[in-house]
Amino acid sequence: MVKNEELLKNIKYLFIILILFFTACSTKEYKHIEPKIFILKTTKLKFADLAYLRHSGDTIELELFVAGKAMKRIYINNLLCIDEGCMRKSSFNKEYLYKEYPVELFEHVILGKKIYKGINLVYLNGGFEQKIESKDVAIMYRVDTKGVYFRDRKNNILIKLKDVKQ
Repeated sequence: MVKNEELLKNIKYLFIILILFFTACSTKEYKHIEPKIFILKTTKLKFADLAYLRHSGDTIELELFVAGKAMKRIYINNLLCIDEGCMRKSSFNKEYLYKEYPVELFEHVILGKKIYKGINLVYLNGGFEQKIESKDVAIMYRVDTKGVYFRDRKNNILIKLKDVKQ
């Protein structure tokens, strides 16, 4: 009986140590944390309010707020995760954006990086612009000191990020 109580006590301590270990390892420290006005309009997703953009290396987290309350979190690393679960980036494009977009398009737009391997890239004072026209897309993409603007007229997609200070 004493051995069983001692065993249960040891298991309890081991369990607590494991919980502390795994929660400590799962905490991500981001190098960049920026409040943004975030607008996303697609046929399946619509959002326009405050967001916190956190990123470091290849990891991005976009926490979306409505009236000051956290409503949704988008996490991008090897997979793209939203409240409904995780999926491949190509699956996210197919489900929420446009199936033919390059897999990294959404994260590149969020971070203000060039898209489509820099096709039609024109440098502007304080940023750049890309206009991409094909039978499938009609994209106007601009990154400047005001923020990020992505518009695909053919697929009715709008993504905007703007600093809260502006």
